[in-house]
Amino acid sequence: MKNTLCLILVLLSMSPSFAQHSYDLQGHRGARGIMPENTIPAMIKALDLGATTLELDLAVTADGEVIVSHEPWMNPAICLAPDRMEIPNGDRSHNIYKMTWEEVQQYDCGSKAQSAFPEQVLFHAAKPRLVDLIDVVEKYVSDFGLEKPNYNIEIKSLPDGDGKYHPSPSEFSDLVFGLLNSKLGWERVNIQSFDFRVLKYMREKYPNVQLAMLVTDPSKYEEQLDDLGFQPEIYSPYFIAIKKETVESLHGKGMKVIPWTVNTTEQMQQLLEMGVDGIITDYPDRAPKK
Repeated sequence: MKNTLCLILVLLSMSPSFAQHSYDLQGHRGARGIMPENTIPAMIKALDLGATTLELDLAVTADGEVIVSHEPWMNPAICLAPDRMEIPNGDRSHNIYKMTWEEVQQYDCGSKAQSAFPEQVLFHAAKPRLVDLIDVVEKYVSDFGLEKPNYNIEIKSLPDGDGKYHPSPSEFSDLVFGLLNSKLGWERVNIQSFDFRVLKYMREKYPNVQLAMLVTDPSKYEEQLDDLGFQPEIYSPYFIAIKKETVESLHGKGMKVIPWTVNTTEQMQQLLEMGVDGIITDYPDRAPKK
């Protein structure tokens, strides 16, 4: 934690002044286009660039620690093995769910260059625990007098991964709820998932939790809502096929529309003109100002 705090102070010296946005600007995996994804410095950078919500993903270790990671394994595209060797493409054997927290910390997931994100600052970074990320972010905004951010937290699960790469949806959800319930007010948190099993369980067990359904094809929103069986607070589709009529229809049902992952200013502006409630982006610095 001490090293992380020192790094954050260095990053702050490079940061622009804080920006404000009247819509919900969500930093995808923090600010993935600028800092290594799902790291504490990426979250701090997103806040510096005006993000109002921090978007992040969760995995679970063998000893029950909830960590921030997009995959439940060490992704060869972004991580180096403890011996600093490359992990072969397609190799999922570095399974976080079968590792202890101490073992997870031996991997470097911040030093490897990303061809898709040439602006990304590279440095040695380990996957953080969710509790540590929240503690650092909350202290940061308190110390600098910033508005407290919201958290858009994805529970990553699939039916064929149950017990292999992650706990069952109920066990995973209970673990996450217990941790967040002790750290944050639920008015600042929503849980999102592509796995409708998670959303259904959360709505039944914890009806006070705001939910976001993640989908790829917004043209099928009525069918998707039927499959889910209830209306979540947020509909979060891949941005590419969203239409103004869809946004208006979802608003008419009482839902917010927050598309992912939108990385050009022009695309963001077009979506905002359609009436979306927020934008999830790898580049909070490219967001239109209002």
